[in-house]
Amino acid sequence: MSLRTFVIGDIHGCADTLRRLVEEKLQPSPADRIYLLGDLIDRGPDSKGVLDFIFELRKRGLTVESIRGNHEEMFLHAGDDPANFGLWALNGGLATLASFRAESPRDILPRYRTFLEFLPLYILLDEFVLVHAGLNFDLPDPFHDTEAMLWTRSPFVDPLRIGGRRLVCGHTTITREQLEASLVSDKITLDNGCVFPERPGFGNLAALELASMTLFLQPNLDL
Repeated sequence: MSLRTFVIGDIHGCADTLRRLVEEKLQPSPADRIYLLGDLIDRGPDSKGVLDFIFELRKRGLTVESIRGNHEEMFLHAGDDPANFGLWALNGGLATLASFRAESPRDILPRYRTFLEFLPLYILLDEFVLVHAGLNFDLPDPFHDTEAMLWTRSPFVDPLRIGGRRLVCGHTTITREQLEASLVSDKITLDNGCVFPERPGFGNLAALELASMTLFLQPNLDL
């Protein structure tokens, strides 16, 4: 069976949508790999369910890896001081607490927090770099700017600086038309704003199979 490599964009707590995308559209086998681009949590109603589904897929023997997004970063700092908590709360963190029936980030079970703490900032594949937001190509080594990996919205990519690879990112919400256009660019962006189904051109959870460049879109089932 041929290896397929799927990359899934920002999920943002939409567990039912993720499950439908994976089980009915991707239908992965143990020979396949699934990579998630971060922002697994916040905004949507079931961040806990998203993480539980990842654990479930791994228990089934599937290869599922994720990188860290800015929302995981905000969560990890939200218990440090009120300002950090306030920033996270303003960006959908309260929905995450509700899904865990928790009052504070520190009330969330260590299993979940440890998983998020150890997410890498990027993953290198033979032909692609997977990173949540992008890279800072103003630096001699673009991988030294960790803030850019989580937060940048720069569209600029210099493939020669990253071994001839293309970037695959989430973070910046774009329309379906813009997403499809990005598939032939050096920066593929897979955030179609799953958590914003009320906006025209948005509201899908996107997955891309890298070898065939086949795009899968699952309309939001959670909101």
